[in-house]
Amino acid sequence: MRLLLVEDDRPLAAEIAARLLATRYVVEVSHDGEDALHLATTGSYAALVLDLGLPKLDGVGVLTRLRAAGAGLPVLVLTARDRLADKASAFRAGADDYLVKPFTMEELILRLDALIRRAGGHASPQVVLGDVTVDTTTGAVERNGLAVRLTALETRILGYLVHHLDRPVSRSELTEHVYDHDSDRDFNSLEVIISRLRRKLGTELIETVRGAGYRIPKHPA
Repeated sequence: MRLLLVEDDRPLAAEIAARLLATRYVVEVSHDGEDALHLATTGSYAALVLDLGLPKLDGVGVLTRLRAAGAGLPVLVLTARDRLADKASAFRAGADDYLVKPFTMEELILRLDALIRRAGGHASPQVVLGDVTVDTTTGAVERNGLAVRLTALETRILGYLVHHLDRPVSRSELTEHVYDHDSDRDFNSLEVIISRLRRKLGTELIETVRGAGYRIPKHPA
């Protein structure tokens, strides 16, 4: 899934992006508030990780304008500001969660997982689809109680489809959210990966919706 990370400390932003990519997220990075607002209102992201102390437009300003524009994506504020007044200002502007620096990457990932899971309507991290169980927090997959090994790209594709159960996901949307900018985006390679997932998890799990892409039904046949 694609995240937007807004952090003006470039070395820190690069470190966070690399760690998130190593889990299962694809990350786009912005370093100022005006650019972040443009990206957040014109792009498609599963969540926004937002610093408050930004050049050009601060984080609260980004949040306020974002919510005024009707954007409903989950927002996790990541900042060194730990005063109650700063937290209250961020939450009033539309933040969904607030994490104070210094932080651990493990906590950041857990909080992001929870935000995205709730936004997708999943109360539990475990999603059961027939004989397949997907843990949306760890990315672990089981079939008939046995662990299934997936590649990083297979995990990202499956995770995105699981977070959008019953909704057809176009090939272009899927590639946008599972490939990073440095990767070759090829619909033919996407077809190959979908075929591998079907071999590993059952042909009935991922449906091809003619003219619309792929879908995982809530109750696979």
